Amino acid sequence: MIIDKLTVEVFPDPVTLGTAAGAAAAESLRRTIEAQGSARLVLAAAPSQTHTLAALSVAEGIDWSKVQAFHMDEYVGLPADAEQRFGRWLGRHFRASAPLTVFDPAGGSDPAAEAARYARLVSERPIDVVLAGIGVNGHLAFNDPPADFSTPDVVQVVELDETSRRQQVDEGLFARLDDVPAQAWTLTVPFLLSAREIFCMVSGVAKAEAVRRTLQGPVDPVVPASALRTHPRARLFVDREAAGDE
Repeated sequence: MIIDKLTVEVFPDPVTLGTAAGAAAAESLRRTIEAQGSARLVLAAAPSQTHTLAALSVAEGIDWSKVQAFHMDEYVGLPADAEQRFGRWLGRHFRASAPLTVFDPAGGSDPAAEAARYARLVSERPIDVVLAGIGVNGHLAFNDPPADFSTPDVVQVVELDETSRRQQVDEGLFARLDDVPAQAWTLTVPFLLSAREIFCMVSGVAKAEAVRRTLQGPVDPVVPASALRTHPRARLFVDREAAGDE
């Protein structure tokens, strides 16, 4: 199924979804390395990405020394050793040997300066592949609604809305809402859409309404993930629960 420019693929369960998405991302990386000698990869860190990252990590034929990886968002203010930090989460779930550039491991004593530093690094050359998810409120990375679809910024420091913070508790990443940081760094929607290819993985009934709103109605900052419908090489992988009636 294609909605606007977005290819939508439905799978019976999260494992099948992740296997297919990991294989597709691996093929994209192999083609990119063959064509230009290296690849730049942006990763989401969330439970919805676990099976995809597992499949990608063991994919054959990828010279990981030629892949530079980044992650798309991070909490401001968490200690360097906090298990909830997305950089640490990726270290546990993305086992490939690609170098991973992380946001400030000290937790961000100067969030604006760290946003500028990370922006310089991630935008040195074009991004080839993005692996993304969709939040229960339709966010893309930590671009909560209403997202900025026209900003020239690469990275922003954002205030997280309660729905995004509650999702972190519901997914077992934090014990209480008060434990979830109020701010985060995020790659912006325009920068994510500048990537050559985007693979977005969504599973579970909790995401069904966000998927419906992403695919139906106008492309709207109130549903940040709807921007995926404008990208010429974006693919949305959903399981049956997340697909709902789609």
